[in-house]
Amino acid sequence: MSARSFRSSGTRKRARQALRKAFALFPRAIRFSVYRSFVDCDPSPDARLVLKIAETQDELEACFRLLHDAYVDSGFMQPQPSGLRATIYHALPTTTTLCALFDGEVVGTISLIRQSSFGFPMQSVFDLAHIHAERGRIAEISALAVHPKFRKTGGSILFPLMKFMYQYCTSYFDTTHLVIAVNPNRIEMYESLLFFQRLKSHVVQHYDFANGAPAIGAYLNLRTALQTFKRRYAGKPRRKDLYSYFVKSRLPNIQWPTRRYFTTNDPVMTPAMLDYFFNQRTQVFRDLSGREKAQLAAIYNLSQYQPVLPTVPWAEATVIEVGPHQRYSVKCHGQLALALDGRPQTVDLQLVELYEEGFQAYAKTRLPLQIWAEVYIQLGSSETSALRVMATRREAQGDLFAYSFTLAEPDLAWRKFAAVLQGGAVGKDLDNASVFLLDQYSADRVPTIPHGLSALDDPDSDISG
Repeated sequence: MSARSFRSSGTRKRARQALRKAFALFPRAIRFSVYRSFVDCDPSPDARLVLKIAETQDELEACFRLLHDAYVDSGFMQPQPSGLRATIYHALPTTTTLCALFDGEVVGTISLIRQSSFGFPMQSVFDLAHIHAERGRIAEISALAVHPKFRKTGGSILFPLMKFMYQYCTSYFDTTHLVIAVNPNRIEMYESLLFFQRLKSHVVQHYDFANGAPAIGAYLNLRTALQTFKRRYAGKPRRKDLYSYFVKSRLPNIQWPTRRYFTTNDPVMTPAMLDYFFNQRTQVFRDLSGREKAQLAAIYNLSQYQPVLPTVPWAEATVIEVGPHQRYSVKCHGQLALALDGRPQTVDLQLVELYEEGFQAYAKTRLPLQIWAEVYIQLGSSETSALRVMATRREAQGDLFAYSFTLAEPDLAWRKFAAVLQGGAVGKDLDNASVFLLDQYSADRVPTIPHGLSALDDPDSDISG
């Protein structure tokens, strides 16, 4: 950069800072109204725009490069020799990176980090206790970046990417709360447009995850956000109505993941990709603590991953225990048939964890323990299981009960699902579930699920984990 260009850049930066200070003097309601006036959400974006999960090495590398350049430009990180910003959270199967491509080039990205044994980046400085106390899964929005050539195009990339994020969280990622940590200069965009609420009234002055920059934490309850969106955007012109844009419009530009089973995350990191990004291009694995190395080994406890994972210190080797299928979480609907008070009844279940010998589920009804019953479970859109089960443990959680169930004998459909959850590495493995069966079983008849099970899809039923 020439001396003249450098002076010009510095002048523009000082001018922006002066405008921000002047704008901050306006009342909050006026500032928020101004932010909403900038909304321009095109319900028919350019056909060259594609929104999808970043699942290939090239797509992820382009996302990490775009993120690196955006963070360096904003002062949120120091330039890295790799030219990438890839963190340990990007290595986890519970993190999904979304990307926007224009003419095949990655021009936008955002990552969704669901809680795992590594927690969230922001929980090191923000108190999330009251959100954890509410029922449901939490995801942190992180790693948002848009290519410089699209930052002044009226949100042509940002708004489609945000819509994709919202629909993925509510329809695919089984998320009830979103949390963010953003620079104070940007928090009002999230408050005014998306109605996030601040976690704390004060600013964290040194947020290590963003190179010591100040940060403000905020959250959004997706269960209640819909009504807020509907009320606040009522009567707005079509291109300024984010409620209709997020909820009602359908963008053909979005490529949704295909899932054989009702899982709730889309792991993409193969052993080769983990090695490339976190051993070769960066030193993320090398710099983990001993405990973090043990946690990573417990998550990726498959033989094909062992050569690329960091060596776990002996003192940590037996400290961390993670179930063999924690690479996946599930949200399957079921219907239990049993006698309650001497009368035959059916009870709706929502399965949240599954293994070969049993499962964990939520129900609104208090069920008896140690009693055998019949259950029909929808494992996927065309995968159904009929089982004889017994509730062995019950725990009250708010207005729901959490149960542990054991099986009398799993059928073939159940064995396939359990086997692929235990042995599958990436999301596409679930399409070939039979490969993961260790034994040969006869072709059991696949049962037909009762008609009433579709009622579980009613959002008013509110059975969630």
